[in-house]
Amino acid sequence: MAKRLFLSLLYLVAALTAWAGPYGTYYRNLPAAVAGKMAEPQLPVIPDNSISLTEFGGVGDGVTDNTAAFQKAISALQKQGGGHLVVPAGIFVTGPISLKDHIDLHLERNAVVLLTPDRAAHLKDGKAVPGITASKRTDISITGEGIIDGNGEWWRGVKRSKVSDTEWNAFKRMGGTVTPKGDLWYPFNLKAFDNIADTYEAQEKIRTHLVRFTDCERVLVQGVTLQNSPKFHLVPQRCKDVIIDGVTVRCPWNAQNGDGIDIGQCKNVLIVRNTVDVGDDGICMKGGAGAAALKDGPCDNILIEDNTVFHAHGGFVIGSEFSGGMVNIVVRNNTFSGTDTGLRFKSAPERGGKTENIWISDIYMSDIQGEAVVFETSYADRPVGRDDAMAAATENFLPDFQDIHIARVTCRDARVGVKASGTLQMIHDITLEDCLFFYTEEASQVDDAGMLQLKNVRFETYR
Repeated sequence: MAKRLFLSLLYLVAALTAWAGPYGTYYRNLPAAVAGKMAEPQLPVIPDNSISLTEFGGVGDGVTDNTAAFQKAISALQKQGGGHLVVPAGIFVTGPISLKDHIDLHLERNAVVLLTPDRAAHLKDGKAVPGITASKRTDISITGEGIIDGNGEWWRGVKRSKVSDTEWNAFKRMGGTVTPKGDLWYPFNLKAFDNIADTYEAQEKIRTHLVRFTDCERVLVQGVTLQNSPKFHLVPQRCKDVIIDGVTVRCPWNAQNGDGIDIGQCKNVLIVRNTVDVGDDGICMKGGAGAAALKDGPCDNILIEDNTVFHAHGGFVIGSEFSGGMVNIVVRNNTFSGTDTGLRFKSAPERGGKTENIWISDIYMSDIQGEAVVFETSYADRPVGRDDAMAAATENFLPDFQDIHIARVTCRDARVGVKASGTLQMIHDITLEDCLFFYTEEASQVDDAGMLQLKNVRFETYR
């Protein structure tokens, strides 16, 4: 009993000293409709123990396999009740890392955690395990100034149309397989590593995420750079109390399915001061598809502020799957520069759900390739190499984009200012107020004028 009390006090002291931060300021001046509903996420509680990876055989020479060193160090911290695992400067090649309760993975400046390009090292029961993972854990964090690199080029298919001749030839020098049409390259039959599936189509489906937390409580990712994932970069799923602060997420602009931050049916999430430059959606809210998503509930109580998104398919995105719903989301004071679209709401029958109490304001956009604001309800997710049309529409789990309030958006140079494609059943009760859209081709493309209510919205273009 005494030992348990001592550990509890130790955890409390650690939380107050190591993780105290100004996050409460972000919850001031919230829209009245959400002010009493949003809870500030709790910070993880990490004891003040600290060990270095090198104490457990870690070697940062860019060659040595450090998988066992990470396992031993995490096990040692777990026996102490948790603490900080410090990765010093160096390049530490490793297989998957599994975090445990009350453990902080801390990367010092010039530390690089590099996932091994040997894809077989990531397989478990025929499936690829994320680079860093935690499942049903409490009080976990990844902090510091270092880099976590997913070595994604060894996993991803490449479209010929999206790369230069120099880049295409570099991929072919790795070996791999070019499709008969010459339009795609797959990392299948590589010179350096064996295949992990019988066909390149099957191997493509095995790609995994860089960092994924599932069913965890009190999660912090702070300061680090996450880059070059085999698929999505940072994926909290069904987690409660998540803070993502000051993280850089980056990969090539043409990386297939290279999402930045994907929040899946989480509760109490704060996403602040991050920089995202990726190959697919930037900051994305997901809520599962169909009946299976209902039991996990919605994305609920999400605050997204002071972030910058450069290349991405969308700066802030809901969908495509959100059958579990989206509730109490505030997005404010963010910059999108060079994204394909700015505010993107995408879904389709069998994937849709209901949005409630969504407030978006003070968004600054420039050099938007497509639409500044877009609602699309016939979205089809086509993996690389698949051109088949979306399955026939049904009336099940239709998107219900509603109760979304957008204000004070300033956009310079979008091809189209505002687009809404669908029916009044799927897009309605959307307000845009005090916005300015400078477009280059068309002010708006709206299927039904009743979908959007515009007040003091200006559309400008070249004279």
